[in-house]
This record gives sequence, C-alpha cells and structure tokens, in this order.
Amino acid sequence: MRSISRISTLFIVLLSLLLTTFNATASTTDDAQSENNAHAVLAPFIDKEEVLGEAVAIDDEQKHLILFYMGVVLLFLILATAIIGLQMALFGKQLFVQHMISAGFTVFLSLAHAVTAIVWFFPF
Repeated sequence: MRSISRISTLFIVLLSLLLTTFNATASTTDDAQSENNAHAVLAPFIDKEEVLGEAVAIDDEQKHLILFYMGVVLLFLILATAIIGLQMALFGKQLFVQHMISAGFTVFLSLAHAVTAIVWFFPF
C-alpha cells in the first residue's frame, strides 16, 4: 500500500513540474506577443511628432530678458515694502494696508518668477 502511495506522490510531483515548465515557456511567449501588441497599439501615439507651443518655442535670450524684467520689478517691490515697513516702524505712520498690499504683490511676483525659471530652465 505504501509503495502505491509513494508512486502516486512521485507521479503527481513530476506532473506538477512538467506543467509548471510548460506554463513558464508558454507565458514568456505570451508576454512577448502581448508586448508586441501593446507596442502596435501605442505606436501612433509614440511616433507622433511633437509640436512645441509658443511659450516653449521662444529662444533663451528672450526667456532671460523676461526673467530679468520680472526680477527688476521684484526688487522694486521688495524695496517699496521695506520702505513702507520702516516708515511704519520708525515714524509711526499708518500705512499697514499699503504695506500688506505691497507685500502681497512681492510674494506673488517672487513665486511667479521662481516657477517660470524652474519651468524654462530646470534640466530635464
């Protein structure tokens, strides 16, 4: 009785190994075919020529010039905010609203300047 159970166990193990080997070779063939099918489906999108928009198509000199002008206005706003703040602190003038408006413009322009510089010149 034990020899029959050993033989049947050995038969099941060998059959499992055979099926596993067959399944592994079949799956690699299926993977290659599915990869070819996926490439065929995506080919019109991958091979499409990239058209640059006007914002990206401008040359680097013009980008530098735009960032320079933004920087000059930003420096002016920083100085204006500092001068208004000093007038409030040293001379007791009531310029809080003007100071906050100037600070808001300064923060907005500094963020716009940073984002523009990163988008145009970050090395991708």
